[in-house]
Amino acid sequence: MRCIYCGGDTQVINSRHQKRLNRVWRRRKCLECDAIFSTGESADYAAAWRVRTATGKLRPFSRNQLLLSLYKSLEHRKSALSDAEALLDTIISGLQPQVVQGALEIATIRDMTLLTLQNFDKPASVSYAAFHP
Repeated sequence: MRCIYCGGDTQVINSRHQKRLNRVWRRRKCLECDAIFSTGESADYAAAWRVRTATGKLRPFSRNQLLLSLYKSLEHRKSALSDAEALLDTIISGLQPQVVQGALEIATIRDMTLLTLQNFDKPASVSYAAFHP
């Protein structure tokens, strides 16, 4: 990776797996200007996962689409956006073992999301179920 300040090569000096966020945090040091900065690596689910719709078509997984549907279900909460982002990470963690040859059934995503919402906020789960039968 290139330094964000001078464009020089960098070296990883510390690295930690962040389980809940499904990402890796890295502390990097520039070999030219000695600047130290942090980076975060996460999987590109849109490129790696495909969603099989009810009609059998495959389309790319959209993290943003799932985040938006969670946000809409949680709009009654003051912290809707931060809650939706945290729940999204939980749902994606739960979906990872369900992926078969890079594909997920849309029903699996709906069921995992509904279960997560039921454990977090019952009115939000009712709202989600109404729009995702």
